[in-house]
Amino acid sequence: MSSRLLGPDEVRNVEAMPWPSVSLTESGGGPLARAGGVETAGQVELRIREARAAALQEGEASGQRRAAAELQPVLQRLCQSIEEISGMRARLRREAEEDVVQLALAVARRILARELAVDPEAIRGLVIGALERLRGQEISRVRVHPAHAAAVRSCLQQMCSGTAVEVAADSTCAPGTVVVETPRGRLDASVDSQLREIERGLADRLRRRS
Repeated sequence: MSSRLLGPDEVRNVEAMPWPSVSLTESGGGPLARAGGVETAGQVELRIREARAAALQEGEASGQRRAAAELQPVLQRLCQSIEEISGMRARLRREAEEDVVQLALAVARRILARELAVDPEAIRGLVIGALERLRGQEISRVRVHPAHAAAVRSCLQQMCSGTAVEVAADSTCAPGTVVVETPRGRLDASVDSQLREIERGLADRLRRRS
């Protein structure tokens, strides 16, 4: 662009040349405060800190969502394992209780068998219990093991005075067998029969508890 000096006689209209307004930020310098709403250095720093905080918060939220998505199947498997263990615990407890019942009945059966072998008079309790259950009914015959026939006859003579009751010594009967026959049917008051009845009662109770 060329220029020259005008003389006093040369009158020309001179127009002001507009100069573009360029901020120091656009030209590579740091932001400075000036009129017209340009941000100050403190405001720019504040915006930077806010942007960093927002980015950090978004990163943490994204990490939490990703971790939750990865942990979800693990938690589901853990809950399933806990349910399986709880069910197994109840089943093991029920089986243990059933084993205890079987053991107790086996011990009782052996004790009663030994008592009957040592003392034939021990059969009297079974006979008396059967007669009480059949109170008022006519008794035709009582089948017992031969080793207990004498004790059963003596008990029947005392309990059923004036009434002849046949005592059948049956070698096919196990020790502790007491089968009372009446015109209406028969009652099995044997040791094994009563123990089986006790076993059924305990099994029903265990099922109701479970």
